[in-house]
Amino acid sequence: MSEYYIEIIDVMQGRMATYRFLSRLYRKEVDQELLDQLIAMRYPVKSGNAEMDAGYRMMHGYICSTWERTLTDLAIDFARVFLGHGINAHSAAYPFESVHTSAKRLLMNDARDEVLAIYRANGIEKTNAWREGEDHIALELEFISLLIERTLELLQVKDEEQVFSLLRTQLNFLDNHLLNWVPMLVIEMQKFAKTDFYRALALITSGYLTVDREILEDILAVAKLED
Repeated sequence: MSEYYIEIIDVMQGRMATYRFLSRLYRKEVDQELLDQLIAMRYPVKSGNAEMDAGYRMMHGYICSTWERTLTDLAIDFARVFLGHGINAHSAAYPFESVHTSAKRLLMNDARDEVLAIYRANGIEKTNAWREGEDHIALELEFISLLIERTLELLQVKDEEQVFSLLRTQLNFLDNHLLNWVPMLVIEMQKFAKTDFYRALALITSGYLTVDREILEDILAVAKLED
C-alpha cells in the first residue's frame, strides 16, 4: 500500500477515534470505566488549534485532581449542563440541534427531520436503545464516525471515487449541521458548567470541529488537483 494511502488511513483512524470519544462524552454521564480511560489517556499538547489545546489542558488538569466524589460531581454537572431544571428552553445547554436552530428553541423540529433523512439516505437507522431525538449531538457525532468507518473500508480496496464521495458527505454534514449549531451549544455549556471537565469538553468540541473541517477541505482539494 502506498505511503499516501497509509497516511490517509492514519488520519481517518484518528478522526474516527476522536468522534467516538466526543460522542461518548455527550451521550451519558462519565462512569468508572470511562474515568479510568480518561486517567490513562495521553492528552494532545499542540494540535495547532488554540481552543482545542486549551480544552485538553483544562480536562487533563481536572482529571489529575480526581477524588472519591469525582463521578458524583460529574454526574451532577452533566445533569445541570444538558438536562437543566425544565423551567424553560433556556434552563440548560440542551444538546439538540433543533433547540439551537428554531426561533422558539423547540425539540423535534425541522433540524431533527433533516438529520433523520440524511441518516436514512446513508443507510443508518437509530437503534431502539436510543431514546433521544436524532439531532442530539452524540448521535450527529456518531454519524460522522460511522461514515469514517465506511471510508476506511473503501480505502482498503482503493475505491477513490466512493472515498471522496463519503468525505464530501462528511464535509456537508459538518457545514450544514454540526458547525451550524454546536458553536451556540458550547457557549451555553461554558455558561452552565460548574466543573472544568464540561467547560473543557466545550472547548475541545468547538476546536476539533474546526480542525476537522480543515482536514476534509485539504484532502478534497488534493483530490480535485489529481482529477
